[in-house]
Amino acid sequence: MAAMDALILNTAVLDLRSREFGFVDALVGAGGLAKCPASDLPPLDPETVFALDRAGAATAGGCGNVAPLLARAGLRVAVGAMVGRGPFGGLDAVGRLFADKLAAAGVDLSALVAHPALPTGTTFIHEAPAGERGGIAYFPNANDEFDFDRFRTHVVRLRPSVVHYMYSGLSTRGDANGGRDLARFMADCRALGAITIADSHTLAGNPAQIIRRREAVPAYRLLEPLWPELDVFFTSADEARMILNTLEPGHRVPMDDASRLGPAFLDWLLPRIERPSDPARTRLIGMTVANGAWARAVGPDGRAAPAVFVRSRFLAGEVVDLVGAGDAFRAGIIGWLARHAQEFRSGRLDAEEAVQLGNLTASLFIKSPLRDRCALVAPLPQLLNVVRTGASFDDLAALTAALGVGGTAGA
Repeated sequence: MAAMDALILNTAVLDLRSREFGFVDALVGAGGLAKCPASDLPPLDPETVFALDRAGAATAGGCGNVAPLLARAGLRVAVGAMVGRGPFGGLDAVGRLFADKLAAAGVDLSALVAHPALPTGTTFIHEAPAGERGGIAYFPNANDEFDFDRFRTHVVRLRPSVVHYMYSGLSTRGDANGGRDLARFMADCRALGAITIADSHTLAGNPAQIIRRREAVPAYRLLEPLWPELDVFFTSADEARMILNTLEPGHRVPMDDASRLGPAFLDWLLPRIERPSDPARTRLIGMTVANGAWARAVGPDGRAAPAVFVRSRFLAGEVVDLVGAGDAFRAGIIGWLARHAQEFRSGRLDAEEAVQLGNLTASLFIKSPLRDRCALVAPLPQLLNVVRTGASFDDLAALTAALGVGGTAGA
């Protein structure tokens, strides 16, 4: 039996939100998102960091969007990532808050590594005035030094059922050798008995403009060697569009209608996740949209099922913050995989149930208060029970009552 249900790797980051972060728009552009060099990192003293946390404006991102949610659902989950060394119990202020938030949720931090020189990764989110969209600046810092050899030893030690790497395209060392180092690492994880899942990110400053102009985003090419080594891959509709424009410039996939884009993108992706020399094995691929996800399963006999759309039954309630929604969706998928690993491998995959669990965890996450983004999460058996009832919810209080957690996002 695996010692851990899941090991979540890379991208230890603290998300900081403030209307005072107008400098972000100068770095990124209003409404944009970008990976920024450490040389542009603004001064950030510990007192400012702790004050933002006291104000509820500091949340754990990256691994912090997934691992605490799984731990609160009762799974055994560890995080393997690089953070900055400092005077706060051996970590810098940002790393201390990141670690404390995960530890409070019950996450195993034995694979968290302090970098001797680089600070913990930080994301600055400019909360612009009402009606405007501010920029998002991501500084990878220590995340740029993800060390596959070091973390391979933690995979051996922890023996996780699922290994999830976050994210392709956002770590200098993690993306080295054209993405082939990450692909080799994930192949090693599979050989050690883990189900593998990895994702990318919105790797562009302004996705709407990039998509409209059909511009290439070179970082998405890192996915080509990675896909055949993954058992599970989900991406967003916007990322799917940018992936197609980058890897298949002359494609004829319909871009404007998500109901046509979903199955067409999965048709396009299907041959790219296979390698003729590999024995067939179960795969699950998909594309998320605002009200659910498209999914397609491949059985251990190599046969692919048709693409299906799993509409979320859990759209009730007002959204507090959309940051991390895709990560929270994948947390639900990981939760299903960790507790149904043998069913997955043998081809007895209930793709609709796994995706609906992802829809549920994403919905609960984005409607929870920033001070506790797992406030509405229930133990996994209760989450699965709600999924299996087949009921839809148009009221958040009714949903939380069904889960047995009580309260609402505003509580």
